[in-house]
Amino acid sequence: MSESDFVADQMSGGCGSSEPFALQVIDDSMEPEFKKDCIIIIDPTGVARHGAYVFAMVESGYIFRQLVQEEDKYYLQPLNEAYMHEKRIIQFDQIEGVIIQQSGANGRRKERKHYR
Repeated sequence: MSESDFVADQMSGGCGSSEPFALQVIDDSMEPEFKKDCIIIIDPTGVARHGAYVFAMVESGYIFRQLVQEEDKYYLQPLNEAYMHEKRIIQFDQIEGVIIQQSGANGRRKERKHYR
């Protein structure tokens, strides 16, 4: 099963659709907070708010970014300055989950970080 098939299955409302799941970060767009190859844990039932790291559906597929609220609009924004041209406006209902934890690519306990 490909990563996109797995994600689609998780989001489709099956019995595991409300369970947290893990994905690997595949680029450097969220550095320095999230290094390429780190593992993120996504909670589909998490509460998205300004400043949270979220997992959302956009026209090109799923994306992991920081949620920014400016007045009555929501944006997905990368942390890496080199990707700021990719900041995009979204509808709140496009958010599929909230990042609640990350660990380094090697999974060491001391490299885990929690978000709430």
